[in-house]
Amino acid sequence: MALNFNKYAAEGNTFLKDYAKEMNMANDTDKAGRIFTAIMHALRDIIPMEESLQFISQLPMFVKAVYVNGWAVKKNKPKIKKMEDFLDLVRSHDYPAATNDFEYNNDVAERYVDTTFIYLRKYISLGEMEDLRDNLPKDLKSMIYLNMMF
Repeated sequence: MALNFNKYAAEGNTFLKDYAKEMNMANDTDKAGRIFTAIMHALRDIIPMEESLQFISQLPMFVKAVYVNGWAVKKNKPKIKKMEDFLDLVRSHDYPAATNDFEYNNDVAERYVDTTFIYLRKYISLGEMEDLRDNLPKDLKSMIYLNMMF
């Protein structure tokens, strides 16, 4: 199987432009990319590795690369129980740009998380979204549940 990196790059650029539009950041794909990366890295920090592998199996190559970039599997996962804790974890993955990207405003950050999961439904099956939701702490299940049907 030949690898076509130009195709992956083109798909990645299209993905990022579409995602930036969904996030109302059409003119700032850099910011949209940082936010997407931070959300994906925070997600992988809190779900089991097996679920991460099932989740990324449905993603396009570009998104897989974003998800696994810098991944170091840790036995001790962060203790995230509430949305506020998850948002802090997301911001920690966007440091030092988090102040500008998320404005340290939980409403803005939560809207970005919601929009991201709605956007990912284009790629992830309903069954996998349910599996992902089932692996989240109780107070985080709503970020998937509310967005599964889009």
